[in-house]
Amino acid sequence: MFKTVIAAGFGLVLSAAWGQGSMPVVELSAGFHRIEAEVAASDQNRQVGLMNRQAMPAQHGMLFVFTQKNTHCMWMRNTLIPLSVAFIDDDGYIINIEDMQPQTENNHCARVPARYALEMNLGWFAQRGLKPGVRLGGLDKAPRPQ
Repeated sequence: MFKTVIAAGFGLVLSAAWGQGSMPVVELSAGFHRIEAEVAASDQNRQVGLMNRQAMPAQHGMLFVFTQKNTHCMWMRNTLIPLSVAFIDDDGYIINIEDMQPQTENNHCARVPARYALEMNLGWFAQRGLKPGVRLGGLDKAPRPQ
């Protein structure tokens, strides 16, 4: 099966710099937890992701919106902060969550075809008891993939 490898980097130089890039920001929810996510909906934004950023505020992340469902994979080339990624299906349900270490090229993949991936600071999902099967809200507000 073909796997799309996306450079999973996303961090912020400073929290004040959040959202100042060219990517739109969408508010998501996981239970009663609120997430402010930059949206990587174009090929270029998906390829760069969170690369070269030094930090990311606690309730912030990056939502990758893919043009098609697939067993997409993420890696951490040029990504300076540790991240957790949740792969998400068309209906907003978390498929699986993977922890990723900075500046590595190991593939972290969706176990079944996914439409989205949400990167958060390492351990964010586990610290809140969020596991596969949890549904995220707000995905319908995200820009369409390009």
